Amino acid sequence: IMQEVVRSGKTLQELAATMVRFPQVLINVKDVKKEKLQESAAISTAVKAAEDRLGDSGRVLLRASGTEALIRVMVEAASDSLAEEVARQLADIVKSELG
Repeated sequence: IMQEVVRSGKTLQELAATMVRFPQVLINVKDVKKEKLQESAAISTAVKAAEDRLGDSGRVLLRASGTEALIRVMVEAASDSLAEEVARQLADIVKSELG
């Protein structure tokens, strides 16, 4: 961050003002075999499709909990409805593949 402040010549406040915040949806998919997350081709394919759909206007993160038998599905998108839709689709696939 400090490199960008120096490079741009702007204050941290000025740089923060240019950031666009997207709606975020987090779904915890419980009672799944979290250790199998990286092995599922169906989940990998679904994540890739979601990332392609969102393009530069969002992001997807699937992460196994370190302490519970659950996968966290986080989606940021340009609209609440799109974030909710994509997160729900991914959560359903995670549940069907690892539940």
